[in-house]
Amino acid sequence: MSTILITGAASGIGAATARLFHRQGWQVGLLDINPQALAELAAELNNAWHAPLDVTDAQAAERAVSEFCSQHNGQLRLLFNSAGILQCGHFEEIDLAEHARILQINVQGVFTMTHVAFPYLRGTANAQVINMGSASGLYGVPHLASYSASKFAVRGLTEALDLEWAKYGIRVADLMPPFVSTPMLNNQRFQAPVLRRLGVNLQAEAVAQAAWAQTQSRAVHRPISLQFKLLYWSGQITPAWITRRIMGWLSRE
Repeated sequence: MSTILITGAASGIGAATARLFHRQGWQVGLLDINPQALAELAAELNNAWHAPLDVTDAQAAERAVSEFCSQHNGQLRLLFNSAGILQCGHFEEIDLAEHARILQINVQGVFTMTHVAFPYLRGTANAQVINMGSASGLYGVPHLASYSASKFAVRGLTEALDLEWAKYGIRVADLMPPFVSTPMLNNQRFQAPVLRRLGVNLQAEAVAQAAWAQTQSRAVHRPISLQFKLLYWSGQITPAWITRRIMGWLSRE
């Protein structure tokens, strides 16, 4: 029986992924900091296993992963690090504490979950980690500076661990969507110019489908949407100054 443990599972991409994998017959574990929304989703998915969790709490993360995996013979086929936050705005106008919080959840949270899940992934055939990356991890995005920085870190961790953990048969990859219509993004008080120019055309369900496709892939990075795929692949062959010019135009106030 295939198992998936999802952080940030109560809404947005995490919830869409939980629903899709549940429909595909996987045993789904749900983790989120919002206990009420988490319980509602668990009930929807035939009382799926769930536990409230702050992903920056290493001890709580270790207990949660252990509890879920103990119900499945110590196995974990897939860890999906979906939890994350962002705040749009001018860098200097965002409180330093909020910048730190973004990095703690988006980076330290991924490090923590991946670290504590390792023993269970190592003991499972065809195990995999999928991290929630972003198009913002390709080139720094103005007005999303700390979020963009966090996704660069996730990208680096993904690339390093995919090589390092190959000896254990564990694949590590990230999903790289552009802006996704989720409560986290739609409730922002500041609309970054890049959002106005590119629009928010991607739904959480499309990212969930990409996560499903990634379970059968050895790719390390999975860019999502035709728009970003063109930018991603052109960025592999064109000079960096061209990407910089494009980003400068998209982000012009």
